[in-house]
Amino acid sequence: MADFATFVTTVYVFVDRLAPELPPEPRRGGRPPALTRSEVLTLALIAQLGRFSSERDFYRFASQCLRPLFPGLPHRSQLHRAFKRQHSVLVALGHRWAAALDARRVPYEVIDGTALPLRTNGRRGGVVTEFTARGKSTRLGWVIGCRLLVTTTPTGIITGTAVAPANAHDSTLAEAFFHQRALPDPATAMVGVPASGRYLGDAGFAGRLQRGRWAACYAAVVEAPPKADQVERWTRTHRRWHASARQIVETVIGRLLRGMRLERERPRTLLGLLTRVAAKVALHNCCILWNRECGQPDLAFESVIGW
Repeated sequence: MADFATFVTTVYVFVDRLAPELPPEPRRGGRPPALTRSEVLTLALIAQLGRFSSERDFYRFASQCLRPLFPGLPHRSQLHRAFKRQHSVLVALGHRWAAALDARRVPYEVIDGTALPLRTNGRRGGVVTEFTARGKSTRLGWVIGCRLLVTTTPTGIITGTAVAPANAHDSTLAEAFFHQRALPDPATAMVGVPASGRYLGDAGFAGRLQRGRWAACYAAVVEAPPKADQVERWTRTHRRWHASARQIVETVIGRLLRGMRLERERPRTLLGLLTRVAAKVALHNCCILWNRECGQPDLAFESVIGW
């Protein structure tokens, strides 16, 4: 397990290594920023660690312990605005690291959705309602928040994400996800780039008509356990293999929700939420890249740094 200073330095080196390939920064008037873009990106990634209860808690730690590494650390509100300005770059970082890990050469991707609570039930105010709704989750019951869709490789590399209100069904969110992948746009770059076009999903993606439409319109072939009223039948062996292969996405989502405190985030704006998701995805792929360079198992994050 690396000490914290080594962890911060390594993340900075990984970020700075990709700096020439990242989208250029827009020109802004006024005084030059106190931090370089690589420093802002490094702090945005470090801030996602589950050891910090919130970004406010991370800033307290950074102001006390990280000033020797980041002497130009600005006020907390300025730093958080700087994080949000780097949203598109954080997305690009996550995808670049996924590509460096050969995520586009896998035989299939695993797809799944999870509830993302953004407000305590019964509490008024505190979050913008434009991107939230009240929905039901098998994991949490009724929640007020969003629905997060995640795709991973068989080894746990995150290849794409999408966010919708909590009352959106996984199949509806997948429809938009596949459409955005088929028609790439910088505004929806979080969905990523498809690998083989084959996806493993759960029963929420099992509709025969919708799977046929996805294959015909978006070249997305989704394999999901057939429903009882469908003619298609799977052998016991195939069902067991499918269920085993899908376990990886459950592990990855658990790392995002708990290891990187995504389920405890309470952003007030859509950009704030998307920035946090992009930073957590990028940090996740960065840790896998570090593990591979050190000869460790991909998801052995405890070997990188204790949460």
